[in-house]
Amino acid sequence: MIDAPSFAVRVEFPAHRRAPVGGTASSAPAVAGERIDGVALVTLDRPEARNALNQELLTGLVDALRALDADPACRCIVLTGAGDRAFAAGADIREIAAETPASLLADDPFARWDEVAATRTPLIAAVRGYALGGGLELALICDMIVAGDDARFGQPEIGIGVIPGGGGTQRLPRAVGRGRATELILTGRLIDAAEAERIGLVARVVPAADTIGAALTLAATIASMPPLAVRAAIASVRASDELPLAAGVAFERRNFHLLFGTEDQREGMAAFLEKRRPTWRGR
Repeated sequence: MIDAPSFAVRVEFPAHRRAPVGGTASSAPAVAGERIDGVALVTLDRPEARNALNQELLTGLVDALRALDADPACRCIVLTGAGDRAFAAGADIREIAAETPASLLADDPFARWDEVAATRTPLIAAVRGYALGGGLELALICDMIVAGDDARFGQPEIGIGVIPGGGGTQRLPRAVGRGRATELILTGRLIDAAEAERIGLVARVVPAADTIGAALTLAATIASMPPLAVRAAIASVRASDELPLAAGVAFERRNFHLLFGTEDQREGMAAFLEKRRPTWRGR
């Protein structure tokens, strides 16, 4: 078990859930003593405040992610919010309302966002209820979003006299295109899960009660893949947000070449040729 601050973040290594034929992952009981290898579930635990992102919670999140990222046994992380009302309803306005330009420069609260984004392990956001403002920005940092059909997304900061500050004006256009992102940011309009899926913001939409189960199933699939190849793939996809096409292709090709120096590459190709399941070593 990873030691995480107890005030606002919970870290668990969930039991595997087997789905009966025709059923869903969340409808089946946990199997006693069996865990999903390599998957951690991190929960933002301020349900009384709709998991609003104050600095205490963000510090706990950074500490938890840093510890998991350093653990070779953790190969995928699911991030969710406690309760069914919100993934995270945004920044804690009571905490930031009195900030000044000088205090923001001195305290640099967004440095914690950069630390979350530096997590090398694949991150999946499991979203129920509201993911607004900083909550949407946090979900956008993740590599994929699994949304319950009760999820609602938006960047409503314009309505309180500011703009997104955790990367929303940069990551949202990359996710859904400049025109859609500009409309959402300038109007503060909220969108439901169906629209979020249609515009490419979320990877999949599932019944609300199945949200965490579906995210854990996706995470388990990723965790079952060769770890070094997963890290290389995630790094390459993320680089596409930063690099011109030619530089991005060069980055991808370098990672492709490097994987041919791993035991997992040799095992994977040998297993394919021998028509057997590979055994990944992570080296």
